[in-house]
Amino acid sequence: MLLSPLDWGLGHTTRCIPIIRELITLNCNVIIACNSTQRVVLQAEFPELDYRILPGYDLQYGKSRRRTLGRIIIQIPKILISINRENRWLRHLLQQQPVDAILSDNRFGLYTKRVPTVFITHQLAIKTGLGNWADRIVQWFNYRAINRFSACWLPDHKDTDALAGELSHPAELPATPVYYLGPLSRFTSCNRPFIAGHLLFILSGPEPQRSLFEMKILDAVHTYPGQVTLVRGCPGNEVPVTTTAQLTIYQHVDAATLNELACSADIIISRSGYTTVMDILKMGKKNILVPTPGQAEQEYLATYLHQKRLIYAVSQEAFDLSKAIEALAQFPLQMHSRSMDTYKIIIREFIDSLSK
Repeated sequence: MLLSPLDWGLGHTTRCIPIIRELITLNCNVIIACNSTQRVVLQAEFPELDYRILPGYDLQYGKSRRRTLGRIIIQIPKILISINRENRWLRHLLQQQPVDAILSDNRFGLYTKRVPTVFITHQLAIKTGLGNWADRIVQWFNYRAINRFSACWLPDHKDTDALAGELSHPAELPATPVYYLGPLSRFTSCNRPFIAGHLLFILSGPEPQRSLFEMKILDAVHTYPGQVTLVRGCPGNEVPVTTTAQLTIYQHVDAATLNELACSADIIISRSGYTTVMDILKMGKKNILVPTPGQAEQEYLATYLHQKRLIYAVSQEAFDLSKAIEALAQFPLQMHSRSMDTYKIIIREFIDSLSK
């Protein structure tokens, strides 16, 4: 079994962790194709697996919403080249290392007719931030690519309780069979009390916006009276880089440690990436989510889930720590931990189908 996640942020990588766990439970031999940063993350969880280096798209973002949108448009040829490179890489791999199936989390180039292939995404309808006309054009290209795969798995509920809204429930589905996995999370529900006033900042995501947001946070926490933990989401070193009586900063932590930190936190403050959203809702934690400027998907999710009262959202431009905490205290947040096990049924059925 070959599994490969996209490298745009760590969300695609970390949401594959529960899938990999289930595959191992089902006695599958799993090969992971990823870049070196992703390998650090996954090898901490699964050191025994076979890893193959597959370069990512390595997209560059701007320092403002407009510049980010412009940079993404300019890099479209780079994306297309990367997709073709992925497909050539896959053809070469299959000549050397046959596999029974391929699971691709948003890697468009990992398709073949030789074995069953599954495309994993929560975005059937992609928000570009450029208007409905651009969204429709991009969706056409998205479906054209998805239809090369044997099936499409969506980590969301099938019914009206959808967490990704229009992203996962567009008016029209692609031609390839679609299966709703239910939400995914690498975390377990919290069964112990949190520390009152403890803030946990999780700051993964693309540069330079990750660092810009971090600087804004560090300026604010000096006057905060409670305990603060900041996880930068920069894999490679899990030793705290700063430790004081009030503030602890980690470059990166493994899933189990982050789960413990999240359970001890009173409030989690992070980006509104879909994987982060699923993790927070799994634990039923109070939250303040700040979408990455120019990342239209995160901006849509923040607005949609804020309106559903599942998260509290504020823009990076308007973010003020003390004001956000005060507003959260008045916000009617619908908090409760959620069971996320539907995906196990879909994966088991898929594995069973390979032996028929």
